[in-house]
Amino acid sequence: MLLRFRVANWRSLRDEQELSFVEPPDTDEAAGKSEAPSAAREVELPDGPISVYPLAGVFGANASGKSNVLDALAAMRGAVLNSYAHWASYDGIPREVFALDAKSTAEPTFFEVDVVIDGVRWTYGFELGEQRVESEWVHSYPLGRQQEWMDRDAQRADIYRWPSNRVRDRAQLVRRTRPNALLLSTAGTDNHQQLSPLFRWFRRLWHIGPETERPQREAFTVSKLTGDQGYRIKELLRIADLGITDAVVEPSEKGAGRVRLLHRSASGEVALDWQRESFGTRSWFALLGPMVLALDDGAVLLLDELDASLHPRFAAEVIRLFRDPLSNPKAAQLVFTSHEATVLSTPTGERLLDPGQIWFTEKDRDGATELYPLSTLSPGPREDLSKSYLEGAFGGVPSLMEGQIVLRLGAAREESVADGITIRTGTENPERA
Repeated sequence: MLLRFRVANWRSLRDEQELSFVEPPDTDEAAGKSEAPSAAREVELPDGPISVYPLAGVFGANASGKSNVLDALAAMRGAVLNSYAHWASYDGIPREVFALDAKSTAEPTFFEVDVVIDGVRWTYGFELGEQRVESEWVHSYPLGRQQEWMDRDAQRADIYRWPSNRVRDRAQLVRRTRPNALLLSTAGTDNHQQLSPLFRWFRRLWHIGPETERPQREAFTVSKLTGDQGYRIKELLRIADLGITDAVVEPSEKGAGRVRLLHRSASGEVALDWQRESFGTRSWFALLGPMVLALDDGAVLLLDELDASLHPRFAAEVIRLFRDPLSNPKAAQLVFTSHEATVLSTPTGERLLDPGQIWFTEKDRDGATELYPLSTLSPGPREDLSKSYLEGAFGGVPSLMEGQIVLRLGAAREESVADGITIRTGTENPERA
């Protein structure tokens, strides 16, 4: 279970930013808590219970950096899983620093997570320089107090420090870890008994976007259709109100098979060819397989542009699936991005997300992204979050007045005509232009 994620100097995230799943301590009426029960779930830890959200949504204007938040967490995952095996071919370290300040190249990129694994909290993080891993650390809290398992600092003569000698096979791990690879990556690749659970946590962190590996996700959903979870996929297709009554998989010598969705018609059920299905139907279908798998495994799903090609009601149902303990008994978590205000509250006034689950991104004058939760803005307990968001009360929306684009284009047209430039449109007579 993911508690917190911190990042700095990654794409537009120049300064350190934090995304937290932990319910804010101040959740009284002044902080905007509604009368509905909290979506947070109580997690027992040795030093006492904490309340953790099953999902968080990141909202913001286009190019505000909301996708970079998910990309940063995915980049951390990639470094843990791949630095040992794949970074050997790099001269240095592959990274994407803040590009609008030349000084950022010389500064490290920082990643850190707080997670819960088998009832124990862990903190793991690292800093990446141009040529090497500058630092890396592993802390555990089995009794509620911090235990420092490993501390790596490339600037020390003795790079690795192992307080209390808790980690076994230390000499072998150090010998096999290159300067441009993470020690956790080495440990996971070697199936190290003590550190592999932390490595495997990153394997259960999945990142998908509206077009990311779409054919593979469609094929994966087809494979789930033919397995034990086929009834769940079919039921999710039916309740989506797409006119779909069933799904059949035709055997194929290549791949998982060919799927055909059955649609209601006046003359009965009609099976349409896959290429004739709407883009929205295919988007929903491609999402179902990974979503069901995440719910079954209690994984963390990073979903960029939840509302892309999906009706807002579909997006709302995805949120409800992760929010409800009945459909999400293993406490899977969802982080999604969106600029669709309707997922903040339904037409009936229901809040799909608590203020502590709603995050916004905005860019400052230097083009750096700031990430902040709605809970810090103290919305009213009965405030219409969708309306307030669209009106700009919380930030995270384009600073653009209604009709401003039309006015600017009209002004540009007049200036062009005044300068002797003739502009032709489809409604003009070419002979008179």
